[in-house]
Amino acid sequence: MSTSAVEPGTRLAERFRLEDRVSESDGATLWKAIDEILARPVAVHTFGPDFPRVHEVVTAARAASRLTDPRLTQVFDAAEDDDHSYVVSEWVTGESLTDLLSGGPLEPDRAAGLVAEAAEALAHAHEAKLYHLCLRPAHLVWTTGNTVKVLGLAVDAALSGLTTDQPALDDAEGLGRLLYAGLTGHWPGDEEEGGLPAAPMIDGHFCSPRQVTAGVPNYLDTVTVRACLPESRKGQGALASPSEVAEALADVARPMPIAISYPSTPAVASASHTEGLDIAHRQQRTLPPQPIMPRRPPNQGGGNVLNRVLMTLVVLLVIAAVGVGAWTIGRSLGGPATPEASSTPTTGKSSASASAQAVKPAKAKGFDPLGDDGDEKSDIAGLAIDGKPSTAWTTSSYGNAELGNLKKGVGLLLDMGKSMQISDVVATLAKAEGSSVDLKVGDSPDLDSLKTVATQKAASGKTTLTPEEPASGRYVLIWFTRVPADAGQFRGTIYEVVVHSPGSA
Repeated sequence: MSTSAVEPGTRLAERFRLEDRVSESDGATLWKAIDEILARPVAVHTFGPDFPRVHEVVTAARAASRLTDPRLTQVFDAAEDDDHSYVVSEWVTGESLTDLLSGGPLEPDRAAGLVAEAAEALAHAHEAKLYHLCLRPAHLVWTTGNTVKVLGLAVDAALSGLTTDQPALDDAEGLGRLLYAGLTGHWPGDEEEGGLPAAPMIDGHFCSPRQVTAGVPNYLDTVTVRACLPESRKGQGALASPSEVAEALADVARPMPIAISYPSTPAVASASHTEGLDIAHRQQRTLPPQPIMPRRPPNQGGGNVLNRVLMTLVVLLVIAAVGVGAWTIGRSLGGPATPEASSTPTTGKSSASASAQAVKPAKAKGFDPLGDDGDEKSDIAGLAIDGKPSTAWTTSSYGNAELGNLKKGVGLLLDMGKSMQISDVVATLAKAEGSSVDLKVGDSPDLDSLKTVATQKAASGKTTLTPEEPASGRYVLIWFTRVPADAGQFRGTIYEVVVHSPGSA
């Protein structure tokens, strides 16, 4: 179909109505369109008569349509003939990596989490012999539905005529560049990309992320170097495929999804947020029942009698409540000694709770005394006490919920700086159920010296661990004895920990 013949309002396949021309390049035009049957926005590529790769693009789109990973753009339709060649795919709304970087580099864990999701999605695509080959910041999107989406799999390479003899390595390098961009706000290429400045160089080589941005964890620096900076590897093996990148990032915390309640007619609401809200308001206005009085005989008074009876009952209940309240107040004023004596334990406990203050730990450590080296990802332990609920410390991944039957427990050890009484500890865990955690407190960081003061089974989300009896110590240990499922494996996650204390012991 000639681009000159395609204008806003054109309908393809008697279903897809073109609305806005988004971009045009080398004879291929991207449109925002409406699927009139399902009343939802879609993306449509059309092609001019001189576009040379229609067959390759349509073939790639048809192959991509068979993939089911929700992190990859879904293809709905693709057709090829002399007059009507087009590709219809999912219309994705959200913020691209370019948008996310407009305010500077991302938090390291967030950048790693986004790229880890993309790496897993591309690993699935590679299993089906489908490749991306042109990963750029605009291709990685955090959607309005709080999910990761990789745009343009197979199709964008066909549009550009890109081919390669080493697709796995090319996509691994592309993922490494995305991680580099997320960690530094720079693009490791010879030119700017999507508004990102080119990465700085030393002696003709790109600087590593840690050389560009302070605070990048060493392991993320290493993953990035192994994926896309061959000059800086210093003997380290390259990450040569998306699956290897995904494996290297398997332990990073993933972006937390936010629960969204969809309107009852999501297809219409997806076309316009305003329409969706209007629909919700109209539905609320229809909830009150319609008056039914006209259906009653005009001389029937049963309803009035019932109303009078109900009103009488309400008045009697109010009088009774007032009387009980007055009696309670009078009793309190007349005999203060008796209530004070009878409620001494409760008053003391509530008073201690009321005066408890949040105390920031001096430092945190991943604690694995039963493992080989005693450490459990201490390099990211500080993320659990940084005051940011979007960051997290995680355990290593295990083969089952019982820590792969390798050990009895693993945890996060907090050094409070000095001995103090512990009122409670509030830990925000992963939403997935299945965590079993103990709270241990003591004055020595040795496992045998830490006393278990609280236990919570089947824990998830915000979990409060309150000692069953007064507990004091310098060290606070959140000890996982069971971890929940996470992305096909099992690991514990702590997004944030808050320790409350009524004062120093």
